[in-house]
Amino acid sequence: MDKRSLSYAEAGVNVSEGNRAVELMKERVRATFRPEVLGDLGGFAGAFQLANVGKYSEPVLLASTDGVGTKLKVAFETGILHTVVTDLVAMCVNDILVAGAEPLFFLDYFATAQINADEVATVVGGIASACIEAGCALIGGETAEMPGFYSPGEFDLAGFTVGIADKSTLIDGTRILPGDIILGLPSSGLHSNGFSLVRHIISRCGLAFTDEAPWDASTTLGESLLTPTRIYVKAVLNLLRQLPPMTIKGMVNITGGGFLENIPRVLPEGCQAVIDAGSWPVHPVFSWLQENGNLSDEEMYRTFNNGVAFMLIVSKEDVPLVSNALDEMNEEYYLIGSIAEGSDQVSITGR
Repeated sequence: MDKRSLSYAEAGVNVSEGNRAVELMKERVRATFRPEVLGDLGGFAGAFQLANVGKYSEPVLLASTDGVGTKLKVAFETGILHTVVTDLVAMCVNDILVAGAEPLFFLDYFATAQINADEVATVVGGIASACIEAGCALIGGETAEMPGFYSPGEFDLAGFTVGIADKSTLIDGTRILPGDIILGLPSSGLHSNGFSLVRHIISRCGLAFTDEAPWDASTTLGESLLTPTRIYVKAVLNLLRQLPPMTIKGMVNITGGGFLENIPRVLPEGCQAVIDAGSWPVHPVFSWLQENGNLSDEEMYRTFNNGVAFMLIVSKEDVPLVSNALDEMNEEYYLIGSIAEGSDQVSITGR
């Protein structure tokens, strides 16, 4: 038995490189701080004072956690790491936005086989930029070096956000009625769902991520697939502030499960959504995937956002008011369907 003295570094954990990563990311993280953040980086916990609680008569905290999924595999194979981190933040903040919540702060978890300080700084710097876009502070996180657990050159990401809303104005879908109208906000592309299927189709077609994207000759396949998830926070919160309270009856974030599983989550009993599939332009990536994967319409609407990833449900009478507000904000939107009497489900027409 070898009895020589060992070290943590010899076991594959480089504490010094971890410390260098923290130094490299500090300024990017500090740039996200809101006035409510207390203290600085390096503590055991991030501190956030609820200084803005006076804006709310009955403040409610909302929280969400998520990851990026197998879209990370595309990032690893292309070496493009700075966009998937936007997906991480977007997946969390868009979820609490559905209730009308303002994101306050975010924490991330980065786990890898071997820490590369420059890589960590790139990833966390990208998370910081996305937090600024969402208006929330990055108040902490964890970088875990786990040799033998992850394959070399790969890592995992997870995130967690907390937001705030007023109990009296929480948007939960309970006021939705037959006759209400569904407005859709366009996605930036695939966002971060369905990538196991996407990668399977690309492999079956014999394509490489360095090849020209079949739906966009101006970029590579990998670059196009890594278009980050759109963060809807500032646009939607701005809209809510302009409208009378409770004008928006329900909102939907289209993530895993597509239209068919996400829309019913906000529908009260006795209501169903009727979606007109021809009412918005579909990004060519979805058409290509459906054709080359020989995917049914049901599979498409159960897996992908199909070009619309955030929905607003309003009464028919309020459509002009909401439309005018969106127009003034230069926000693109589509009237994509309506609410009808029926069971808790989604009906897709116009296909």
